[in-house]
Amino acid sequence: MALRYLVTGGAGFIGSAVARHLIGATPHSVLVADKLTYAGNLRNLASIAGDPRYEFAKADICDGARMRALMNDFRPDIVMHLAAESHVDRSIDGPADFIQTNIVGTFSLLQAALGYWRGLAPPQSGAFRFHHVSTDEVFGALGAEGRFTEATPYAPTSPYSASKAASDHLVQAWGHTYGLPIVLSNCSNNYGPYHFPEKLIPLAALNALEGKPIPVYGAGLNVRDWLHVEDHARALQLIAERGRPGQSYNVGGNAERANIDVARQICALIDELAPDARRGPCGGLIRFVADRPGHDLRYAIDAGKMRAELGWEPRETFDSGLRKTVQWYLDNRDWWQSIRAGVYGGERLGAAV
Repeated sequence: MALRYLVTGGAGFIGSAVARHLIGATPHSVLVADKLTYAGNLRNLASIAGDPRYEFAKADICDGARMRALMNDFRPDIVMHLAAESHVDRSIDGPADFIQTNIVGTFSLLQAALGYWRGLAPPQSGAFRFHHVSTDEVFGALGAEGRFTEATPYAPTSPYSASKAASDHLVQAWGHTYGLPIVLSNCSNNYGPYHFPEKLIPLAALNALEGKPIPVYGAGLNVRDWLHVEDHARALQLIAERGRPGQSYNVGGNAERANIDVARQICALIDELAPDARRGPCGGLIRFVADRPGHDLRYAIDAGKMRAELGWEPRETFDSGLRKTVQWYLDNRDWWQSIRAGVYGGERLGAAV
């Protein structure tokens, strides 16, 4: 059955992957709503822009009247909420935007969705879902052992993760108090094509290509569980369509790596795929820099519930996914060169000086 998806933040990294997946692999229709802040980019959606099942609206989730109008006009079966400020370093420098978008914006969107849902007649009202997409960072930091499960207590440590934890709690409350049919998901670190180059993997790859220093925080021993964005997009569709109302689902790539090992693997791939005698081996570009304030040591996701209930497994290993990602940046220089020359050139963020 063809469904109608309203995807907020759909011009961003994960949101655009969802939109491309839905248009490319399903019969569904998609309305992308995005404010087009620095990380929103319509070029991320160029491959589906001509499809009759795709629509775009420039809209701010904090504008409740606009979101209500979009829902009433488009008539979505699923609202998938990905619009968020998402970079920890930026939240350290400027937390106000994170409070406004991630908390106030989620409240505004919930109110719009609640009003829309209450106006639906059966069976559409029973099939409607509000899917809130969040992060594993709401759970805080792990030690050397263990993984986050859906029952892990919340313990956010950065302005970003605190704002996302608040939005998670709002969504759960709207489900519990008002009966809004909600599902939540918390994911590990994503990587893949169209990733805005402020994050570790694209920043390291592009700096290596350009022969610039590759910054690694602290001693590089912080560990993340890496999830390819296209695996995540498949998971999000499953959760939205088959997840149990009121439930949360953890999505992880089962690919833990220390940051220094990620940087070294990227350097090895650049040396192999784009050797440059003038630059020399890219590993020599790695520089340890002052650590991020309050840097969480380790995140790791237990995705057993996804596997048991929804039959989802990541298709990409970290090795296969990283190779594809680096190759994508080599093949799509126009996409990232315009960003590097404009809104973000690779400067340090989040130093909290």
